[in-house]
Amino acid sequence: MDGSSAQVAAIGPPVSVRRMARRRWRAGLQGPELIWALAFLAPYIVTFLLFVVYPIIYGLWMGSQPALYAQLFSDPIYQETVINTLIYVLVAVNVRMVMALGLSGFFMRKRWWTKPLMMIFILPWAVPALPTFLSIHWMLNGDWGLVDNLIYALFHFNAPSWLDHRWLALGADIVAYMWKWLPFWTIILVAGRMAIPQDLYEAAAVDGATGWHRFKEITFPLLANLYLVCTLLGILFTLGDFTTVYFVSGGGPANSTQVLATLGIRDAFTMSQPRLGVAAVLTAVPVLVPMVIWLMRRVRATAVER
Repeated sequence: MDGSSAQVAAIGPPVSVRRMARRRWRAGLQGPELIWALAFLAPYIVTFLLFVVYPIIYGLWMGSQPALYAQLFSDPIYQETVINTLIYVLVAVNVRMVMALGLSGFFMRKRWWTKPLMMIFILPWAVPALPTFLSIHWMLNGDWGLVDNLIYALFHFNAPSWLDHRWLALGADIVAYMWKWLPFWTIILVAGRMAIPQDLYEAAAVDGATGWHRFKEITFPLLANLYLVCTLLGILFTLGDFTTVYFVSGGGPANSTQVLATLGIRDAFTMSQPRLGVAAVLTAVPVLVPMVIWLMRRVRATAVER
């Protein structure tokens, strides 16, 4: 083999690899078809860059000053907010998912009243969030709220002022959030249960397995991946939730029930310190990024197993 042929052989594989990559990127489209495909993709690419990439980069730039975090960490309100956020996320997500898992089994019962009851159960999720949380806020009013008046009418004693105490107000936020989103996660787990082959339950019944053993050996192992993904997604959604706390307790009393989402809005708009508000929200990034990466890997592993 002479020198020229050796050079061709040396550069041949990289060229073929580049051609294969180019063909894969084009998905077999050539000429006008490729132009039309790019034309249809262009609006989505521009929208993604303007409303996803640009806000993220701009937010990171706004919260890039170390002095912001020194000011933030020295604020006692921020310290309470971190504790509130941890309690709010952990309690709301885990209690809600356990309840959703139990209710999904309840709604799998083959009774004539199951479907009508599920339609009623879905209503809190179907109702818009803003009037829902505003109604809950006024229901918990200590002077003329429905809850206090009902307790007094039934048990003849004055109920506490729910929104005037930190832990009662935070508990009200958690209960309101779970009540709003419990139907959504329950329906997802019902769909997961419906995907389990009934032959497994029939074989277990023949072997004499009880309801608890069927759940422990069949239902939960097959729902484990779905349950984990729903839990991780629930953590992400709850960590960024603003509406519940803002409209139920308002972050009060005296900013004692703020979470990171509401504290960021307070600092940015009420206190007219947008950079500090962005910094408050960005402190959740060290928790969010590993969680998102792990979630993506878990979903990919689940897809490979299937």
